[in-house]
Amino acid sequence: MKEIIENQTAILDALTAQTADDIEQIRIKYLGKKGLLNALFVEFKQVPNEEKKEMGALLNTFKSKVENKIAMLKENLLESQSNTTGQEDLTKPASLLTLGSRHPLSIVRNEIVEIFSRIGYTVAEGPEIEDDWHVFSALNFPPEHPARDMQDTFFIEEREDNNHAVLRTHTSSVQVRTMEKQHLPIRIIAPGRVFRNEAISARAHCIFHQIEGLYIDKDVSFADLKQNLLYFAKEMFGENTQIRLRPSYFPFTEPSAEMDVSCNLCGGEGCNICKGTGWLEIMGCGMIDPNVLEASGIDSKVYSGFAFGMGIERIAMLKYDIKDLRLYFENDLRFLKQFSSAL
Repeated sequence: MKEIIENQTAILDALTAQTADDIEQIRIKYLGKKGLLNALFVEFKQVPNEEKKEMGALLNTFKSKVENKIAMLKENLLESQSNTTGQEDLTKPASLLTLGSRHPLSIVRNEIVEIFSRIGYTVAEGPEIEDDWHVFSALNFPPEHPARDMQDTFFIEEREDNNHAVLRTHTSSVQVRTMEKQHLPIRIIAPGRVFRNEAISARAHCIFHQIEGLYIDKDVSFADLKQNLLYFAKEMFGENTQIRLRPSYFPFTEPSAEMDVSCNLCGGEGCNICKGTGWLEIMGCGMIDPNVLEASGIDSKVYSGFAFGMGIERIAMLKYDIKDLRLYFENDLRFLKQFSSAL
């Protein structure tokens, strides 16, 4: 060991490399698991205690010098290659750069936000880790209410006051936070990621994305809701798109409805995608239940409003004719590069 350390200058001067492979061989020889320095550190354990301080310092210095030498060899190699490249024919065409692309969910999200922004909606956001009050109780889900079973919830922390920490199952929690803090009137959309404890398949996933809308003011009616949604459908799917509203149930709206759009793939004639009906369900909606307004401190005798919500994955599936929900989460470049033209 002592002889090697004393001759370290000569050893370092002898280290030369012409290629990246040469540098890698030097690294392995000196710094690898079975390399010289590892062997020296093993041998160092046998050095007498009175010599360890001096030998340890010398050994660490030697290691640092080897690392610096390898770094210098890499830098010299890169500089050499750069100089060589600079002598090539400058009239040759450059290599084409591969274009990146936005994720289809981002494309559709941005398009939905842009459509609603034209009629006065602003974007509101909230936390993904929520509490029971904002996800359920404030939205007219009483404790033990059967409607809670509609949401397969991921519970994070159980709390003594029953205001448990959960992963939000819908972005309606953002609507509650907005109603609690924002001055009236309110006209917002709330895009975001939500979570439900569901088996992953071509038609379902435990993670998905929603955009929910909320409008509260004096004298807001169901006719206003229908007009807003018809405008959105025509802007999103084409001027010839029609909508229909079917009675439904949601704890936080009354009356409630499911909204279908005419199938733009078959023109309403019936196909495999719309299961022969000519219609495709895309969202739920309804007039805000007075209990929800009162829970957030809004006088339901003075103000009324409507809410709606849709899955971004669902809209993207219809827009791009995507058959498998799992494709959104697999980051397969063969799938994603198809959307570079949508930038």
